[in-house]
Amino acid sequence: MRRGVVAPAAIGVLLLAGGLLATTGWVDWPGLSQWLWHRVGWRQLVFALACGLLTTALVRKIRPKHMRTSQALSWWIVALGGAVVAGVTWGATAWLLEEANQAKDPAAARVEAVKTGLGIGAGTGGVFALLLAVRRQWHQEVSAAATELDAAEKRVTELYTKAVEQLGSDKAPVRLGGLYALERVGQNNPGQRQTIVNVLCAYLRMPYERPGEPPDRSTAHDAVVKDYRMGVQEREVRLTVQKLLAAHLTPGDERDIFGTFWKDIDLDLNGTLLIDFDLHLCRVNRVIFKEAVFAGDASFRGTTFTGDANFAAAKFKRSADFTEANFTKHAGFRRATFTGHALFNRARFTGFAGFVDATFSGYASFRQATFTGGIHALKHSTFAEEPQFAGARFPHED
Repeated sequence: MRRGVVAPAAIGVLLLAGGLLATTGWVDWPGLSQWLWHRVGWRQLVFALACGLLTTALVRKIRPKHMRTSQALSWWIVALGGAVVAGVTWGATAWLLEEANQAKDPAAARVEAVKTGLGIGAGTGGVFALLLAVRRQWHQEVSAAATELDAAEKRVTELYTKAVEQLGSDKAPVRLGGLYALERVGQNNPGQRQTIVNVLCAYLRMPYERPGEPPDRSTAHDAVVKDYRMGVQEREVRLTVQKLLAAHLTPGDERDIFGTFWKDIDLDLNGTLLIDFDLHLCRVNRVIFKEAVFAGDASFRGTTFTGDANFAAAKFKRSADFTEANFTKHAGFRRATFTGHALFNRARFTGFAGFVDATFSGYASFRQATFTGGIHALKHSTFAEEPQFAGARFPHED
């Protein structure tokens, strides 16, 4: 039974108990309702009902949503419950006996008063018993949920550990299997996504040299051929890591976010060799590309950086495309080297943009770029060609 079914079930049990009491004739319901109406008043009844509903709502609101354990029932609560039942029974019986003395047949009325008082006491005890049953049921549900959660967490840990072990294999297919296993764990467990991205970034930060020209198998030693083959296989693994990161950092349309998008992810690729790195149209939080080497073209076209973007001393071996990129916080390109084209057309720098001692060996364009947060020491940068700033907007401009 789910927790959402407990409340309707409790109401049903109360109604059933009331119906049984009504059919047995132990309680004079018309007389009791008439007395409540005339002696207590409808305003007091409505007020009591409202207080009861408010108390129930507050209890449901205050109770922790994911509470795993419940406290043991104290002996004084049991004693208090028994005292309440006894007090209600005694009070109801005493009041009914007092009313019976005013009846035409006091003897018969007193018998009915005792029966009714005992019935009220039994009903009160039944309410406490029902509450205990509901509490027991709730405790069982919470315990079952906690057990299920622990089992799920253990399963995730096992999958994560096994996938990480696969990444350490000397066989490329096994490493690829580990990558996709990690991706599956992250997709199914949002709380593990940043940790998994950290593992992927750490893998890319491992030392790696790109394979050169393929050796002549007719003259090359077997060891040379084997090293070249392993280098090519490792390149495919690293390219797969880059593709997985890009796939899960692409949000899609704002009105229809992709289910594969991982939100608020940080990337730490400090000193990493990246091959044809492509994060176009991605959304990422804080990134560290300090001293990273971008072999091949690097694309950040339309990328949104919601945190600081650190490209200090990064080396772009070919073109670097930051067209329409959005830097919402600090963007640092201190001592960065752009060997090919450096395109920042229509880029938006909401935070501070730093290009101190940056080197632009190729064509550099900042057309229609917006520097809202300011730009620091661009004049100290080195440009092989005249940089283009047509339509660019700076903080001092309206």
